[in-house]
Amino acid sequence: MDITTWMTNHTGWADFILVGLFSQSQHPALLCVVIFLIFLMALSGNAVLIILIHSSAKLHTPMYFFISQLSLMDMMYISITVPKMLLDQVLGVSTISVPECGIQMFLYLTLGGSEYFLLAAMAYDRYMAICHLLHYPMLMNHRVCLLLASGCWFLGSVDGFMLTPVTMTFPFCTSREIQHFFCEVPAVMKLSCSDTSLYETFMYLCCVLMLLIPVTVISGSYSCILLTIHRMNSAEGRRKALATCSSHMMVVTLFYGAAVYTYMLPSSYHTPQKDMVVSVFYTILTPVLNPLIYSFRNKDVTGALRKMLSVGPVFQETVK
Repeated sequence: MDITTWMTNHTGWADFILVGLFSQSQHPALLCVVIFLIFLMALSGNAVLIILIHSSAKLHTPMYFFISQLSLMDMMYISITVPKMLLDQVLGVSTISVPECGIQMFLYLTLGGSEYFLLAAMAYDRYMAICHLLHYPMLMNHRVCLLLASGCWFLGSVDGFMLTPVTMTFPFCTSREIQHFFCEVPAVMKLSCSDTSLYETFMYLCCVLMLLIPVTVISGSYSCILLTIHRMNSAEGRRKALATCSSHMMVVTLFYGAAVYTYMLPSSYHTPQKDMVVSVFYTILTPVLNPLIYSFRNKDVTGALRKMLSVGPVFQETVK
């Protein structure tokens, strides 16, 4: 056996094959168009939200700063997987090189981990805004917001740096077919011909820690918020507080629920089809739903959007 064959069989330098969503569909062309439209909606919705938050002085608050960070993460998150998936379908290819697979894995782990912690930071911000209203501007100033956001990005990158190198250094000497539409860790690990039980235990503990800290912050924050809302005399204040918190909890449930299924449930609960459906929720649908859930039903955001759209006609009338 020559060195090239040995490297291919034992060190994993041959290209992987992504089975993908389209192989499971009876109408791949229609599914391709639908996913492309969702991708455009996610990019445009999040981009518009970021522009509105940065251009409108009324939206220069900690809550909208964190929402702009969430939109940026969502734009990057959906861009890691969907463009390649669509391009492969159009070109009729399904391979991904080992370096490309590693980069894709690192980016989605980093962004996913960052979003877990960002959702906790957003819950903490709502806790400070509702439970410590008088001291809120001082306690959640711009410097504190920047530190919290930077911490979220850093902790997410730690997740990527820990899991990606270990996963990609396992020998892949069985099938090269990844039963997924992108290089997700559990799907890639199934191709390894070595004992991965110790690493799977480590990954489980890592995910428990990555989820436990944010969930503790979120649970504690919302428990205090609910107690404060219960004591409020103003019905309008209770309604606004509940509306803001319910939006956040919808996103938390979607994102954390998918993460728990993917990384914490035993393998007996998993099938390739189920795994892909769950992944569609948090990689494709969540980025397009977040702008709708969080902001476009918010009066401040819709007011800023109307103001931005009215600038064009007013400018044209002035020129005339």
